[in-house]
Amino acid sequence: MTATRYPIPAATCRCEIEVKKSHFIATIEPTDTPEAALAFISRIKQEFPDATHNCWAYLIGPPGSSDRIGLSDDGEPHGVAGKPMLMTIQHGGIGDITVVVTRYFGGTKLGKGGMVKAYTQAVKTALEQLDTTEKINWVKLSIKISYQLLDNIERLLPEFEVLLLDKQFTEQICLTLKLPEENLFQLQTRLTDLSSGQIEFSKEEKLSPCSGD
Repeated sequence: MTATRYPIPAATCRCEIEVKKSHFIATIEPTDTPEAALAFISRIKQEFPDATHNCWAYLIGPPGSSDRIGLSDDGEPHGVAGKPMLMTIQHGGIGDITVVVTRYFGGTKLGKGGMVKAYTQAVKTALEQLDTTEKINWVKLSIKISYQLLDNIERLLPEFEVLLLDKQFTEQICLTLKLPEENLFQLQTRLTDLSSGQIEFSKEEKLSPCSGD
């Protein structure tokens, strides 16, 4: 089952390390699609057009995902940059993340082992400084209830992290609710039990994922 909430970068994060006079600049960005990841990578390449290399890796989805990933050594020896960068973010506990490590060669060769270590350390350093937020997949649900059920239902909503978006009074009361997708089934079950099956549910609508703020 796909995770419906998980940590993601709160904003762009950048840090720099130096290894034998080579400068490694790691930039992390929250990205929720491969297209967004590639657009970010392109922006970094435009920002540092004179860099020796702009190596990158991205992971779309929950932490540790492997189905929507990408990586590039950008001219470095095969396997010394993109792969260790990807492995680092896969084990970093963060989802929807892209990292670009920009290298300015300092004149001293690091060797393959040294490059793996340097690219890994650049990403780890950025992850240590990264602020995170929580991604939540929200759904919107409208329900029609009788007047006598209103108080009991409103007391129930906080248990399922429900936000009340709208309340309309006609022959019945129509409530428009926003809640985490993972809580939808349990809420519907509780509401059905509470009303003895008398609540009318509309078709739920998925909303754009966002933080829980």
